[in-house]
Amino acid sequence: QVQLVESGGGLVQAGGSLRLSCAASGRTFIIYNMAWYRQAPGKEREFVARIPWSGGSTAYADSVKGRFTISRDNAKDTVYLQMNSLKPEDTAIYYCNTYALGMNYWGQGTQVTVSS
Repeated sequence: QVQLVESGGGLVQAGGSLRLSCAASGRTFIIYNMAWYRQAPGKEREFVARIPWSGGSTAYADSVKGRFTISRDNAKDTVYLQMNSLKPEDTAIYYCNTYALGMNYWGQGTQVTVSS
C-alpha cells in the first residue's frame, strides 16, 4: 500500500502564493505518476496537475496553466504544487493522488482558501 499526506494549505489573498506538499510512504516503488486534484464546495473533484514519478512530461488543467507548477523530490518521496497568482476560484480542498497496481490512493486533503 501507499500512504499520502498533504500539507501546506491555508488562507491567502488573491494574487498570493502557496506551496503544497504531498509526502508518500509505504510501497512507493510501485508509484508511476503522482497527481493533484481539488474539490470546491458543491462541485466534483477535478484534476489539477500530474507528474511522472521517474521523469517525463507534466500535465496541467487549463485553469491552472502558467500559474501552478508541479515538481517532485524522489529522495524525499515528496511531490509539490507551487501555486502562484491565486484566484478566489482556486479555493478548494486539494488532494494528492496516485494510481498503482490497480488501486487508487488519496491523501486526506488540505484546504486552500483564497480571499478576494
